Amino acid sequence: MNLKYFFSKIRDQVGFTMIELLIVIAILGILAVAVLSAINPVEQINRGRDTGSRSDAEQLLSAIDRFNAFQGYVPWRTGASDAVLEDNTMAWTKLDDWATFLDSGAACAVLEKLGSAAPTGTDTCTTHSDELKSSFVNRVTDTTYNHLFIYNEGGTGDSTYVCFEPQSGAFATEALNRLDTSGDGAVDGSDTMPEDFPADAYNNTTDCGSEGFCICLP
Repeated sequence: MNLKYFFSKIRDQVGFTMIELLIVIAILGILAVAVLSAINPVEQINRGRDTGSRSDAEQLLSAIDRFNAFQGYVPWRTGASDAVLEDNTMAWTKLDDWATFLDSGAACAVLEKLGSAAPTGTDTCTTHSDELKSSFVNRVTDTTYNHLFIYNEGGTGDSTYVCFEPQSGAFATEALNRLDTSGDGAVDGSDTMPEDFPADAYNNTTDCGSEGFCICLP
């Protein structure tokens, strides 16, 4: 037997042609695109960020509720007999700087009241409830954070809302669904919002993203 001919035939049988390799590569590329489209890594990352913002909003609301329960007044008031602010009114406020989020006396930072001390080490308050850790205050006021907004209309029994701009499509849809009570796909006069719900949380493209709807807790 001609060994050279024999081994040549084996090589011909086990090898791939260039066209076959290109077809395999093309198929792998199509599968990779399909997998990435299904997973949508950007959406997953943004959804993770939104989940973190929701957790921070819940933590802030809980801290405010505990402060109110133990102190007998909400932290943006100076005391239970606050003559300047007899109700719980808290205008739509962006928490992007702890030092400018002050109580009605304009001397004490609300986040400092809820925490243990001023992040800079310069206290402005005599009350530190230790409801929030300094790391939390530093995180939610950092310039790179998707900042929270706080609101309370001030009436008896009105809720305190903490809101944020949704980064993911899933959370944006959730925000719309909560506000679109009529189910017509738009937030307008046909929808019925709770009386104490912040008007700045919808149709507000400045604070709530291109869709104009914020996620609000509770």
